[in-house]
Amino acid sequence: MSDIIDLRTLLKNWPYDPENDARLVAGEDGRQILQVRTPVGVEQYEMEGRPDGEQPHGMESFLEFHLKQLEEAKAKGQESDFDLAPRECGELFHEGTLYYFRYVRLFQLRDWVRTIRDTNRNLRVFDLVHRYARREEDQQFLEKWRPYILRVQASASAMLELEKGSYDKALRLATEAIEKIESLGNMDEETFSFEKERSLTALKDLRAQIQKNRPLSELEQLEKQMDHAIERQEFERAANLRDRIRELRKQHIC
Repeated sequence: MSDIIDLRTLLKNWPYDPENDARLVAGEDGRQILQVRTPVGVEQYEMEGRPDGEQPHGMESFLEFHLKQLEEAKAKGQESDFDLAPRECGELFHEGTLYYFRYVRLFQLRDWVRTIRDTNRNLRVFDLVHRYARREEDQQFLEKWRPYILRVQASASAMLELEKGSYDKALRLATEAIEKIESLGNMDEETFSFEKERSLTALKDLRAQIQKNRPLSELEQLEKQMDHAIERQEFERAANLRDRIRELRKQHIC
């Protein structure tokens, strides 16, 4: 029993605060790890590979293992023989939950790059299971959360572009995600309907906020100045602005 560690000191030095319950720290070997303070303890996630550090079948994850098997089946012309048994789907579902726990915290920490990485990774699980699960119930199991994960992925991608000052690209990402979610087929599933509506609302709010904060381009500024000049009947100034707008548009075309 001597190897049992009492966590009391650690917990006392990091009091639980639901508004500040996640942090990135360096492990003993210098690697970066994610720690989450819960009301009664601490969770720890690896930042690379599987969040729990496991390597099933000697690979990074069950997903990578099954993707490799799929590629081998395709190479042999035997893709039709490849499927995912209920036990294998269960392993993928559990593994995906670990990545979900991690990317939710990464989003909270504004680590957009790793959030995008982990949501992309889980979307690959969604697609693999939906296409190759042996049982129809497994094929559909993850689909009810597809609107949610598309929202998180798009939000992180848009925020990353906003930090670079790329407002137009952020707008495009939000709009594409809205269109993608709207195009999802209907499911007679309460969770799907709820997540679809909630995700569309959140992304439309994000798009509106980006549009509101987006700086005007030179062309837009000139057009706004011209409209004001016309309203004030400053027609000579309006004509000069119109000429500058035409010249700028020609440059954009060229």
